[in-house]
Amino acid sequence: MNRSLIVLLAVTSIAACSPGPVATTAAPAQAAVPAAAPGTITGTIAETMNSGGYTYARVQATPKDVWIASTELPIKIGDRMTAAIDMPMENFNSKTLNRSFPLIYFVSGVTRDGEARAMQPAMADALAPAASHGGATASAVPQVVEPIAPAPGGVTIAQIWAQRQALSGKVVVLRGKVVKVNNAIMGSNWFHLQDGSGIAKDGTNDLTVTTSATVNVGDIVTISGTLATGKDFGSGYAYDAIVEKATVTQSKSAND
Repeated sequence: MNRSLIVLLAVTSIAACSPGPVATTAAPAQAAVPAAAPGTITGTIAETMNSGGYTYARVQATPKDVWIASTELPIKIGDRMTAAIDMPMENFNSKTLNRSFPLIYFVSGVTRDGEARAMQPAMADALAPAASHGGATASAVPQVVEPIAPAPGGVTIAQIWAQRQALSGKVVVLRGKVVKVNNAIMGSNWFHLQDGSGIAKDGTNDLTVTTSATVNVGDIVTISGTLATGKDFGSGYAYDAIVEKATVTQSKSAND
């Protein structure tokens, strides 16, 4: 047999018996999706509305849509945004929208299309207690210097702090000056009341009040409402003492 033919047959036989390279198909590369930082949510605005000085928005996010609320800011459907989640609220009812939300998050910071936008005042600041007695970071609330006489049959703010355990769950009456106001938050108007009693350093000079009434900074008012202690709204916003659903009567002077 021809020598060249023998070599050719040998090479062909080896090739037939040797396994060929295994064909592989590389998976198509997928773009990395940046994960949201802890305590934040990222998504696209699917629905939004403004009411009572606040913006409500439904954010399309993984694994499901999330409702957020903040002080009013310019956003529109289709915007991509990241929001810092501060306070989850279940079964929240917005009186200005006449709408209930099974779950909504109040946020204090937002980045829209890569551009950070400040929101003033932040929701966190609106709900922050005046000092360490509230359980959260102190908020800048001015101190009332002039003493204000207690309402007839009422108590002072210092007395409420000192006797808060005994007064918890009871209706209290007191008179003071409004030093800070945040309206339409969680279905109520919130304000800080001071009467010149107590100690600013430990927060016993200031009391947070919720009401449906409208008050202004500088008003001298007499309030009547139920004192709650150990009230926790979540996300670190807990109050050792807070007067809820108070009725408010305007006073003509500090002694009226």
